[in-house]
Amino acid sequence: MTSLNVRPAADSAYDVVALGEVMLRLDPGNRRVRTARNFDVWEGGGEYNVARGLRRCFGLRGAIVTALADNEIGRLVEDFMLTGGLDTQYVQWVPYDGIGREVRNGLNFTERGFGARGAVGVSDRGNTAISQLKPDDVDWDALFSRGVRWLHTGGIFAALSESSADVAEAAMAAARRHGTIVSYDLNYRPSLWKGIGGEERAREVNRRLAQHVDVMIGNEEDFTASLGFEVEGVDENLTDLDTGAFRAMIKTASEAYPNFQVIATTLRGVRSASRNDWGAIAWSRTEGFAEATHRADLEIFDRVGGGDSFASGLAYGLMELGSLQEAVEYGAAHGALAMTTPGDTTMVTRAEVAKLAGGGSARVQR
Repeated sequence: MTSLNVRPAADSAYDVVALGEVMLRLDPGNRRVRTARNFDVWEGGGEYNVARGLRRCFGLRGAIVTALADNEIGRLVEDFMLTGGLDTQYVQWVPYDGIGREVRNGLNFTERGFGARGAVGVSDRGNTAISQLKPDDVDWDALFSRGVRWLHTGGIFAALSESSADVAEAAMAAARRHGTIVSYDLNYRPSLWKGIGGEERAREVNRRLAQHVDVMIGNEEDFTASLGFEVEGVDENLTDLDTGAFRAMIKTASEAYPNFQVIATTLRGVRSASRNDWGAIAWSRTEGFAEATHRADLEIFDRVGGGDSFASGLAYGLMELGSLQEAVEYGAAHGALAMTTPGDTTMVTRAEVAKLAGGGSARVQR
């Protein structure tokens, strides 16, 4: 018995639709933001990265629902999204006022970190176009009536403004009315919630949205800060990836939210910015628990986007592979591989994910 009843691909216009902000990422490479003289430029966003991964790595059909100020920066982000292979017809273009007083596009400066120096993210995203989106700006029923197998959104989008959570709720409710699976990555970011109520507000918003979720994703901090489920004996200095405490937390969450069909959490032990222990555990009502291969002392090139790539691999597995064990293995393998390249988004292939998930090594390919 499979974990989810997913709409057939033949009856769907899209395999996945993502709702969230897409920012311009400025990457100083091996340098610091504060001393950089040039930057590589990428696109990225917690929700968008998942749909892009499903398109570029796994070959599924995807679309992005977002909003951008109509200027040269917005059009650059659009160009990246087109390269990512997502349908952009649901992008809301907002007239630009010339200086960004009324609306602007988000920027994200991100250092990869190295060794004892951790990764650093500095976002510049206040008053962005997507933060001003309202629930009725998109005809959600028209979108989902076309046939959508999977909707992905999350806690980053929900934290952008007072209206963002209402937009997410409208999209999630419409998706479920039309038989679309809804996944949600809690993705707790203290900087986003700091000025609008902190953890208390985060829990209020995420507990409300959790009632519309089929597949809930997060790490130990996400479940604690966003939903209030404590992972006993685990803190931010996690070094031991023993899953007993996570299994207990997942059991509690599944009882609190009977609508959760699948719960998945990534397990990351940070030895240094360049070396992490990496794993994952998932649970479903029909299959129980499944645990991914534990990768101790994994070498990291750029950790940003690893969790998003886990989510896309997990979603692919749940849609296409049939078992929770395969899904969590694909998620963990995709996350591990995505962290070997720069930028938020995946640069790996489905064959590479399948090889690593099946126990393959990093021997040279010739």
